Amino acid sequence: MARINLLPWRQEHRAEQQKQLFSITGLSVLLMILIIVAIHLEISRQVNSQDARNSYIQNEVQQVEKQLTEILNLEKAKGQLLARMKIIQQLQQNRPEVVHLFDEVARQIPEGVYLRSFQQTGKQLKLEGIAQSNARVSAFMRNIASSDWMTEPRLNVIQTDKNKNNTENTRTFILHAMQANNVKQSNKTKP
Repeated sequence: MARINLLPWRQEHRAEQQKQLFSITGLSVLLMILIIVAIHLEISRQVNSQDARNSYIQNEVQQVEKQLTEILNLEKAKGQLLARMKIIQQLQQNRPEVVHLFDEVARQIPEGVYLRSFQQTGKQLKLEGIAQSNARVSAFMRNIASSDWMTEPRLNVIQTDKNKNNTENTRTFILHAMQANNVKQSNKTKP
């Protein structure tokens, strides 16, 4: 007997093609999902790597800012120390000037003039005293003007005081002068 295929071969062929289509589609979807996952993982790895770099850079920036703050504080402290050293150096330079100034005042006071007080504020000098006559005060002012250590004498007050015995009149005076510059002092005082 002859065999007759009663099944429609076209339907089998279509079913076989549909199975192949579904399996190819499934494999394509699976492959696309794997590719998307791989791309997502790579992007995540790169983002994490960039985040780590950013974090490292931020930490380094913070350390540099701390160092910059320390440097600024050190610069400020250095400036303060330099200012102190400058003041100390000026004081050291001015130390012998006081001795010279007192010596010069003692040399320039003429006979008959006596000082009651001597004040120095910076380079300004205030001399208060008594004198036997106006001429002696004038001589004192001329001596100051020609001095190496003092300049610019200005007489502010001169008053006549009567003595109890009414025999002698004395003059009370207030005189202002300036201390001379160091250059003038150092050039003129060298023997």
